[in-house]
Amino acid sequence: MPDPLPDRLPLFLSFDPALLVQDLRRLEEQPWTEHFVKQNYTGQWDVLPLRGTAGATHPVMMIYSDPSCTEFADTPFLREAPYLQSVLAAFQCPLQSVRLMRLKPGSEIKEHCDYDLSAELGQVRMHVPITTNPEVEFLLNGTHVPMSPGSCWYLRLADRHAVSNRGTTDRVHLVIDALMNDWLHEELHRAAAA
Repeated sequence: MPDPLPDRLPLFLSFDPALLVQDLRRLEEQPWTEHFVKQNYTGQWDVLPLRGTAGATHPVMMIYSDPSCTEFADTPFLREAPYLQSVLAAFQCPLQSVRLMRLKPGSEIKEHCDYDLSAELGQVRMHVPITTNPEVEFLLNGTHVPMSPGSCWYLRLADRHAVSNRGTTDRVHLVIDALMNDWLHEELHRAAAA
């Protein structure tokens, strides 16, 4: 059995921070949905679905990352974000849920594990930061992951992780769930070898 990948990897994909923010501004007035797993956070953590369960119309079902779902579709919100469409096109692997996730100032995501999210299990979650600030702390296995706008990170979130936004501005990440395929396997192992 091959060695597992590191718990975090900056990939060789990067995106234009200004264009990411431009699309975010287009979407900020849309109806974001408060994250429904309330025991996992304090403060304000909300979500805008860009891709989700095919046919879902209820906001909670649109943001829910259903591990048993096999059919996914873009939401109408993605049509309003041309640069985000091109970002997603850079991922040559099957995309499942794709969401904008916003953590407001003074808010905290408590330490937890998403047990199905690891490359070893074939389910990969990647983060592309859009807005952040120096007072945001993303801890994975107890150590900080320094993610800058426009970078792209694989995070093994089956491990324990927590986020605090002690700053004065929103932290918004594009969060991409994907299935492992040959392209993604190669991207992850290329990053691990760097």
